[in-house]
Amino acid sequence: MIFNINKEKIEERIIKHRRYLHTIPEVGLVLPKTTEYLKNQLEELNIEFEELKEVSGIVATIGGKIEGKVIGIRADMDALPILEETNLEFASTNSSMHACGHDGHMSILLAIGEVLKENEKELKGTVKLIFQPGEEGHGGAEKMLQEGIIEKHNIQYIVSHHIGSIFEEVDNGQLAVGYGVIMSCLDKFSLVIHGKGGHGGVPHKSIDPITMTAQIIQSIQCIVSREIDTNENGVISIGKIQAGSAHNIIPEKVELEGTVRTTSEEVRNYISRRIGEIAKGVTLAMNGSCDYNYHFGYPMVENNTDLVNKLIESSKKVIFDEELVILKKPTMIGEDISYFLNRIPGVYFFLGSKKAVEGEFYPHHHCKFDIDEKELYKGVLVTVQMILDMME
Repeated sequence: MIFNINKEKIEERIIKHRRYLHTIPEVGLVLPKTTEYLKNQLEELNIEFEELKEVSGIVATIGGKIEGKVIGIRADMDALPILEETNLEFASTNSSMHACGHDGHMSILLAIGEVLKENEKELKGTVKLIFQPGEEGHGGAEKMLQEGIIEKHNIQYIVSHHIGSIFEEVDNGQLAVGYGVIMSCLDKFSLVIHGKGGHGGVPHKSIDPITMTAQIIQSIQCIVSREIDTNENGVISIGKIQAGSAHNIIPEKVELEGTVRTTSEEVRNYISRRIGEIAKGVTLAMNGSCDYNYHFGYPMVENNTDLVNKLIESSKKVIFDEELVILKKPTMIGEDISYFLNRIPGVYFFLGSKKAVEGEFYPHHHCKFDIDEKELYKGVLVTVQMILDMME
């Protein structure tokens, strides 16, 4: 079965939704303005929905007239604490910004809901539209699962996507999907290196935590290059260091934070252990000490093979072959769709839709990031077709 979807109408609806949502970005797990807009749109479409209790999540229901599979389609809702500098007519003005395309994700899901609702009688199963807050480091997916949405709604499969330019090899208008692990874990670690403060002119009377920190950082960076199999993926980046108050004072301590990304659980556990061993070994050898904390964050994003095959099959019915890209390697960016994929079979795909601002393409999470709205309708075509094919 293939629905006759009016491309111009859907494109117009997506752009309308996206531009309004772009003006009201909200950060975190509680998103009152965003939720209110989504609820109003669902009510206009006569789509039944329920809100979650603990976070600003919504689960809407379409179909169910004919018994069959229950398929969830998920879109994230939250923005980032970034002051927008795009100069768009619909730019946000509240010190937050949709700088990762979540405004587009919600708009695509609303358009999918509109198409499916118009053809509800033909659905051989049930579709759950899942609007999820707090993807940007707030654990929104995990919190929705903790509220029991999988069990309550009997969701058997999950489908989701990301727009923009996550993968550089994906051009505008191309749809990309990969087998197995396609996105890394998203872990965080912190270290406090303790020494003994004193005068910079007589360092022998102090225990210098900055010198210890320099040695620790150099040694940590050897974990991936010298201890991990070169066929594995691993990244350790230290993004924050705080120490000292003046140029001639040796501080008491140094605080640093970093991130770990990998696509192997074995490598993940190895790196988490080795950072601690190195830090403790260096500080012990240099008469200092350290406090080490490792936080296991979002798991790796791993697609279900059967559903990747189904997505490829469905995509070829509605887009050209040259618009479909099979990813060869994962990205070291993380996403909390992984919590859904760890619970039920699912597929996460990507839609190339980057747009230049002032002649330059800016990456996700940049204050001048923008998306090509005219490519977003393909997310509707492909997802709707996949849902229909899964229900057959």
